[in-house]
Amino acid sequence: MSLSSRLASSCLVRRGAPGFSTSALRAASNRAVVYTKNGDPTSVLTALTHPKLPSPPPSTLNIKFLLAPINPADINVVEGVYPAKPQLTSSLTQSGLGSADTPVYVGGNEGLAEVTEVGSGVEGVKKGDWVIMTRPQAGTWSSNKNVSPRELLKVPRELDGFKLDEVSGATITVNPATAYNMIHDFTTLQEGDWLVQNGANSAVGQAVIQIAAAKGIKTLNFVRNRDNFSELKAQLTSLGATTVLTYDELADKSLRGKIKEWTDGKGIRLGLNCVGGKDTTLMTQLLGQDGHLVTYGAMSKQPLSLPTPMFIFKNLQAHGFWQSRWYQQRGPAEQGELMKKLVQFMSKGQLSPPEHEIVTIGGHESDETATQKVREIMSKLAAGRFGKKVLLRMEEVSSD
Repeated sequence: MSLSSRLASSCLVRRGAPGFSTSALRAASNRAVVYTKNGDPTSVLTALTHPKLPSPPPSTLNIKFLLAPINPADINVVEGVYPAKPQLTSSLTQSGLGSADTPVYVGGNEGLAEVTEVGSGVEGVKKGDWVIMTRPQAGTWSSNKNVSPRELLKVPRELDGFKLDEVSGATITVNPATAYNMIHDFTTLQEGDWLVQNGANSAVGQAVIQIAAAKGIKTLNFVRNRDNFSELKAQLTSLGATTVLTYDELADKSLRGKIKEWTDGKGIRLGLNCVGGKDTTLMTQLLGQDGHLVTYGAMSKQPLSLPTPMFIFKNLQAHGFWQSRWYQQRGPAEQGELMKKLVQFMSKGQLSPPEHEIVTIGGHESDETATQKVREIMSKLAAGRFGKKVLLRMEEVSSD
């Protein structure tokens, strides 16, 4: 038996503790991907079946998750290297894993869910509505969950005849929202203005390209050099990218002259950074007077070093952006307006869902099989064998 099988089997043994029978497990309908301690996702994540949710208590509601992405930050959370920490859960089972004796973390931060039952005292949400979670690390790698209405936000299933698809709804919370807010919150860009960004092929980067193009804003996009660069350039251009270059070209002293021609001498006032390191230092030097550099990631894991003359002579302003903080600081009305704007872009064909692959954890599969499948996904992600965003579909557990 493999190590992962032995670990999964040990979890199954703990769940079979007195007070929670095997027959009860077979009749249970919910499942979640959980862990008890931080570590390598390929070894600490476990699929846990737990009883069907009762009717929601007052001021709460029950939801069924339709799709939940596995984002890079989610993996960092499991590893214990991400600033946002999930809360331990002790109410999944009566004894064993997921109980007060052995509380667990439920993985996942982003996801689309459907309201299945509404408790008394809840207003503004009804059965059948689609919702997303706004509380960080809400545990979206689940089939079903009982939540407070304060933790979620309703998204329009249909807007002006446009029907939102599940993938777009499941991926709307983080990447498109981050892109939209970074474009709008730090400076005012008009049609014909330019912005510059690195990590342009990331999910956020692609959303930036599409939203900017829809508003007539031109984009200078940097990506890592690769064998299929021409294909990537064509893909980003098809999304609306104005210019796509490699980080190698940042060191070319003639680049500034070319950019001055492209922008008709108008300075670039917004730079978006998710990489860090020396490439970001060089990119920052492309910003003009009163430019803003917004950092939302550090993919290179290198320090961010900014040129002092940019601050003194060009009045550079540097900011950090975290979409989770944005949700915490904004009320439901502003959050809802953001969702509406993003869906409007989608309805006009101006914002498309990311390339993706849906992995289903079937309701007929045992917890051991589901555990192995989840860990295999994490192993492939670590090895870079998924070229697309991965989304989990957690089916309710079959009773037969």
